[in-house]
Amino acid sequence: MKIRLLTENLASDMVWLAEWGFSAWIEFADIRVLFDTGYSDVYCRNAEHAGIDLEQADFIALSHFHRDHTRGLLFHPFQSRKPLILHPRVLTAVLDTKKKTVRNDYAEIQNRIARDFDVRTSTDVLEFSKGAFFLGEIPRVTGFERGAFFDDPMMDDTALSFQTPKGAVVISGCSHAGICNICEYAKSVTGQQLYAVIGGFHLLHSEEPPVEETIAYFKDERPEILMPMHCVDFDIQSRFQQEFGGPRPGAGSVIDL
Repeated sequence: MKIRLLTENLASDMVWLAEWGFSAWIEFADIRVLFDTGYSDVYCRNAEHAGIDLEQADFIALSHFHRDHTRGLLFHPFQSRKPLILHPRVLTAVLDTKKKTVRNDYAEIQNRIARDFDVRTSTDVLEFSKGAFFLGEIPRVTGFERGAFFDDPMMDDTALSFQTPKGAVVISGCSHAGICNICEYAKSVTGQQLYAVIGGFHLLHSEEPPVEETIAYFKDERPEILMPMHCVDFDIQSRFQQEFGGPRPGAGSVIDL
């Protein structure tokens, strides 16, 4: 299994582009998955630089409706109608709950999705290929995670999980549902313990994140690979590096599992 980060807040070195957002190209068994598309065409430009032909994607999946994960679809290069897996709310959400404003480009994104893709909506777990799971709605079970974005319960926020010989691999987009909630559900769905947890952990001071509880959770779970990135404040990112070590990947990085 191999993951190439196509969009991330930081660039891994000077030859890649970065922006606030997330997109990952995932190669698992005999399938290729584009997970999220960032905010702009950065994922396309980084894919071209990496020698990745996005037309080879077997599936596209979206983690939630926010534009730093979906607006890149406005720049997609696909010539054929690709299967696009998402929570149904992605097709209806219009409100920026933090600023209480309607954003017109949500409608543009939704229209592009309906026009250009073979849309597959699911609130439940969807095994879209053998051992590859779109997790659907995430149960809120930890007690210490808010599982929301300010006053938005974010029931569309989800992640992907994969069964591997070493255990479950979890790839999260933003983790508004709570990264520990996501991991608990992934363990239940795959029937495996955690091997790798990669992606946005949504630990931002503006939402008073449960940093100590999250660190304690992962110390108990002991995944071999733990890589928080997008939407994690710098000092919290540093704390994770101190506690767990390992690299801090960015746009252009290859994670070979």
